[in-house]
Amino acid sequence: MARTLANPSFRARGAGEAAMRHGSTMLSLRLAAASPRLHVYSKVSRTGMYFWLKLLHITAMSVWFTGLFFLPRLLAARHRRELDAESSFFIPAAGTLYFRVMSPAGLLTIGLGMVLIAYGPTGAWLVIKLLVVLMAVAIHLYLGVVMYELEQGRERHGVGFYRLAGAIPLVLLLAIAALTGAKPGTVPPLPAPPPHST
Repeated sequence: MARTLANPSFRARGAGEAAMRHGSTMLSLRLAAASPRLHVYSKVSRTGMYFWLKLLHITAMSVWFTGLFFLPRLLAARHRRELDAESSFFIPAAGTLYFRVMSPAGLLTIGLGMVLIAYGPTGAWLVIKLLVVLMAVAIHLYLGVVMYELEQGRERHGVGFYRLAGAIPLVLLLAIAALTGAKPGTVPPLPAPPPHST
């Protein structure tokens, strides 16, 4: 036993094992000390990502709704035979607005909205907001149908319809802004029916 302890290779091996144990202990302590900082960094990174996604979402939605406001104005001008009604201007302008501006902005708005939902917002306001967005999508698609029918020489609506079609997106946008700002957790119950008179 004494000969084994006096062996230099044994002492070196023991010293190496002790150094490895000391190194692993120090590494564990450093990781434990760094874990709160890593948690804070992860939280800040997540918050920053949410901010940029939200900013892009709002920007895309603004472009989309601007098109929803402006396209019915072009359709009404065409119906009234204004300067905007000339086919050399109307067809390229309306086509560019619908296919190259509004539609990509609408898809980007919806796609970013789905990503933002993954961050965990909840409440009745989110369901109502999705229904409002669905109505905006319906208006967008119907305007595309109207444009297609106009290209085929069929026009079934007058100026009043186009004015209404241009005003509805404003109401929807205000509703989206109100729901997003207030974020009601629940929908208030309906009022009780009036008592029956005997």
